[in-house]
Amino acid sequence: MSLVRVIGAGLAGCEAAWQAARRGVDVELYEMKPGSHTPAHKTDGMAELVCSNSLRSNEVSNAVGLLKEEMRRSSSLIMEAADKTRVPAGSALAVDRRAFSDYITDKIRSHGRITVYEREVTEIPDDGTVTVIATGPLTSDALSDWIGETLGLSKLHFFDAAAPIVDGGTIDYDRAFFASRYGRGEPTDYLNLPMTKEEYDAFYDALVSARVAELHGEDGGLTVFEGCMPVEVMAARGRDTLRFGPMKPVGLTVPSTGREAYAVVQLRREDEAGTMYNLVGFQTHLAFPEQKRVFGMIPGLAEAEFLRYGVMHRNTYINSPGVLSRTYSLRSRPRLYFAGQMTGVEGYVESAASGLYAGINAARRALGMDELILPVETMTGAMGAYVETGGLSGDFQPMNANFGIIAPLDYKVRGGKRARGAEYAKRALEIIDKMKGEGLI
Repeated sequence: MSLVRVIGAGLAGCEAAWQAARRGVDVELYEMKPGSHTPAHKTDGMAELVCSNSLRSNEVSNAVGLLKEEMRRSSSLIMEAADKTRVPAGSALAVDRRAFSDYITDKIRSHGRITVYEREVTEIPDDGTVTVIATGPLTSDALSDWIGETLGLSKLHFFDAAAPIVDGGTIDYDRAFFASRYGRGEPTDYLNLPMTKEEYDAFYDALVSARVAELHGEDGGLTVFEGCMPVEVMAARGRDTLRFGPMKPVGLTVPSTGREAYAVVQLRREDEAGTMYNLVGFQTHLAFPEQKRVFGMIPGLAEAEFLRYGVMHRNTYINSPGVLSRTYSLRSRPRLYFAGQMTGVEGYVESAASGLYAGINAARRALGMDELILPVETMTGAMGAYVETGGLSGDFQPMNANFGIIAPLDYKVRGGKRARGAEYAKRALEIIDKMKGEGLI
């Protein structure tokens, strides 16, 4: 009997289990919930989204949009679930997080080749079973210690921040207007809260002087990833930093004035009904009372009820270059694979894509087949290559999908960034379609 063991039922683990099972391999999927939770997890479901509900751009001329399309054409469970449970978000792909998790949980539990075991795994026996560790950035201390000892490396970690969610019924809609930036998408995709200069200045002063939550133990060495930076850290870089970041007013005309506001806070729906809204770009580590006080200064949120305050949590990742191959297998123990953010990919979609790649090859190894190497002309293959080599800087850092890591085009493209992205996508998807036609993915 061919068997693959998968540890962790997050995005990467569920995708790895699904891809292995699709290839006729029996899968044992281990998940520590509901018996044990990390501080960031709130439900017992699989593939729980602990930060934003957005999977970012859905346009194939964008790097992460291309990655999504590669995954769709590779029969990704995560992308199937996202497309089935999406909520309006303009050109981005956002999902109803509970429906998304429920869809994946049901698919995994009902698959005839996947057996789910609800218990924590603290070490991986060297018994010859092909195994994928996909316990994510919130790996338990015991398993994290085992990984560190096995790899002979010190643990590395950074801190990730989540934005608050407010009750849609408690927003003052007289101070708000619906619109997507530059008119993209549907007008109701985003709820916008405009600020005058006086309102912005008062908010900024309160934000940069607000009290942050305490960090304890080894969490005291605070290092944040640029792609998910706390809003108060961003604000500390300069008074206008937010106005060129999450609070930029460009592309949004205030109906009552016919002009752009001085600054704008955007809220994005967390669910189809619009009962919950996420403060876009407002990841934070402020103490909970401070979040209520400071964010309550935003026009329209004075009486808002916070359904979830912003939090920060530890994200653990491996110094992967020289340790993992581009297929995410451990060089010193090739039947052991890693997947997800712990490999050094960053983001929901990137994590799931690494699970897809690792799951395909874990199944092939269990079946006695050669590994499938995805070309670096594809975004999925380019991410694996980045994890293997770490790029050129020598200082390995978590990385989102981007066109800087994919193999360059061998011809010039006129029309700017979007046109180049479209050419990258055309080349990559032709490769994926050819491999799919050959039965490789």
